[in-house]
Amino acid sequence: MSDSEATTSTDRSESNSTATIHNPEESRLKALLEPAVLASRLYLEDVSIHVAGSHRTVHVVVDLPQEETGGVSLDAIAEVSRGLSDILDNDPHDDGRPYDLEVSSPGVDRPLTEPRHWHRARGRMVRVNVIQGDNLLGRIASVGDDAVTLIPEHEVKKGMKPKQGEPITIPFDRIRQGKVEIEFSHLHEAALEDEHNGPSEEA
Repeated sequence: MSDSEATTSTDRSESNSTATIHNPEESRLKALLEPAVLASRLYLEDVSIHVAGSHRTVHVVVDLPQEETGGVSLDAIAEVSRGLSDILDNDPHDDGRPYDLEVSSPGVDRPLTEPRHWHRARGRMVRVNVIQGDNLLGRIASVGDDAVTLIPEHEVKKGMKPKQGEPITIPFDRIRQGKVEIEFSHLHEAALEDEHNGPSEEA
């Protein structure tokens, strides 16, 4: 049986005594768990296995579908965590070692590395590191299959209203890195996610 916990923590750091395993077992578990995540109307972002001695931690990251905005609720994470725990407990290919299951959401500080991440951040202010071009600060206006369109926001003197530029479309293959900027209008959302970084709710 597992010790299963639901959390929206985005802190995935481990102590020096904990080894991170990158092997086919993670891919197998992702294929095993994905149907249950999809059935919960969520997206399976990642599955990783961390080993400390004889103990394993299976860390599952879930997100909302790309067409939705907002964050994954703690109730949704707790519900999907219970379903995934049942699947792992009955996994015929499991080696029988004890494990903990941790289910989390990515959080607002996740780097924007895939098109679906940009879709999920529609309407948010982002800072973009552009390959062979000027870095940009702007709001995501729209996201296509191959590019994202931003409304640039030019920095002005303190106390002045930010000045917006003309829309700029940037192909994904020219983006080195993108990151959401926390705004005052989104502080409540960020605070909720920070609350979930504390003690986990057992599923």
